[in-house]
Amino acid sequence: MGYYIAVEPTVKVYVEDLNPRGNKTIMFLHGWPGSHKLFEYQFDHLPSMGYRCVGIDTRGFGNSDKPYKGYDYDRLADDVRCVVNALRLRDFILVGHSTGGAIAVRYMSRHKGYGVSKLALFAAAVPSLIKRSDFPYGLEKEVVVNIIKGTYNDRPKMLRDFGNMFFFKYITKDLSDWLFQLGLQAAGWATAAIANTWLREVLFHDLETITVPTLILHGIHDKIVPFSLAKVQRQYIENSKLVPFEFSGHGLFYDEKDKFNEELVKFIEE
Repeated sequence: MGYYIAVEPTVKVYVEDLNPRGNKTIMFLHGWPGSHKLFEYQFDHLPSMGYRCVGIDTRGFGNSDKPYKGYDYDRLADDVRCVVNALRLRDFILVGHSTGGAIAVRYMSRHKGYGVSKLALFAAAVPSLIKRSDFPYGLEKEVVVNIIKGTYNDRPKMLRDFGNMFFFKYITKDLSDWLFQLGLQAAGWATAAIANTWLREVLFHDLETITVPTLILHGIHDKIVPFSLAKVQRQYIENSKLVPFEFSGHGLFYDEKDKFNEELVKFIEE
């Protein structure tokens, strides 16, 4: 089932809701520049195990409305809260990949974890995707600046280059093309705006506010969100567990999808 939920008077986000009568609800927040469809190989599997899977397309991406503004983490976390309220979700598992992980962390801080019983972060872009004067981990700032320039000058090439770094294992050209098309669904201005958010925002304090059980899954070969960030997350989140994926890059939910699904289910059922 797919439908639109208003998050502002003139903005609606698209929500995919599989197995609405499932015993436990998992809300998925996707990474940049994709959509909920990045989790296809989880949505194929988890509903058959009795789970309700809710996937939100971030504003500006996928099937959601694409306004020119509203791409800071506060607004994106508020969008999530609007969906939680509209679906009347309680006691759900919140999971986020990459930028979706950053949005999930801001939701936990800004909305005091409203309705969330457990949190799972996959290659999450927190507490800072880029290196800073007091933070030696992450990407060089110039990498993100070049992504923004590429978005405005030749977005298809930027997306293709990004896709070439996404997985660790060999993928077919067909899968590469599929990932590329997901990126093209986004608006150019939204693509650039999120990248600018990476430059501006940090989530050190947000991590410290998290009290629910938290699972951190991260590929050790990740070229987009370095594995070192996962270690920082583990240090900042008191009740957390880090599971390294030894044969994965940024797209660990595909690189090692069986292990990924098993670790997620095990965590939910603990």
